[in-house]
Amino acid sequence: MISKHLPNIKGLIIDMDGVLWNDTQPIGDLPAIFQKISDSGYQFILATNNATKSIDEYHQKLQGFGVKLEDWQVINSAMAAGIFLKQKYPQGARIHVVGQPGLKKTLSELGFQIVSEDETRVDIVVASLDFNLTYEKLKHAALLIRNGAYFIGTNLDPTLPTPEGFIPGSGTVVRALETATESKAKVIGKPEPDLYLIAMQRLQLSPEETLAIGDRLDTDIAGAQAAGIRTALVLSGASTREEALNFQPNPDIIANDLTDLIF
Repeated sequence: MISKHLPNIKGLIIDMDGVLWNDTQPIGDLPAIFQKISDSGYQFILATNNATKSIDEYHQKLQGFGVKLEDWQVINSAMAAGIFLKQKYPQGARIHVVGQPGLKKTLSELGFQIVSEDETRVDIVVASLDFNLTYEKLKHAALLIRNGAYFIGTNLDPTLPTPEGFIPGSGTVVRALETATESKAKVIGKPEPDLYLIAMQRLQLSPEETLAIGDRLDTDIAGAQAAGIRTALVLSGASTREEALNFQPNPDIIANDLTDLIF
């Protein structure tokens, strides 16, 4: 389907949640899908807003589905946030994290000091999806931001798809802190273009040669359009065909799922 609609595409930037899987359930025969992508001559990279896992954990999850990729082929908003912060704080900095252990691990491996949850001397607050979120965590992070800590949100996804249905996502946490602090976070993930720009740099391709594949119009598709990339929406996750037809500009391609798009 891709070559029929967009013959100049050389590389794919593929979202994960809602495209490759819903939580622990794969969407389609992933080994066959990635083999077809390779056989078709496309370079590809996986890029997700989900900052709950480290890059190593994503590789482990992919291998559990029978897919083995190179390290450079996986990036998430946690890694993108770290790359952004390395430019702003080249010598590292003290970071308070509201988020999962995978986010802390990613930032720590990039040279930042992750402080304890009750520490008051910090440079940055990074907020993301936290499965153990409490009022005390929100209160402490809000006070740090009000006292001058730089405020970063990994992404604003309001929900996360699971087999049970859609559950609160990172955007729920970031928006709560924005409300509590009366300040806006610097957001790294989609629909901001940062994640796509890093992915294109790794692929060494131009926007005209790149197709972004995602399941969310407000993040995956909007972010790709902001970066000048062509877009394909799959209907296996958050957004519906009706929503896509009413979205402006429309995605370049609409497919039922990744199998429908690739084969």
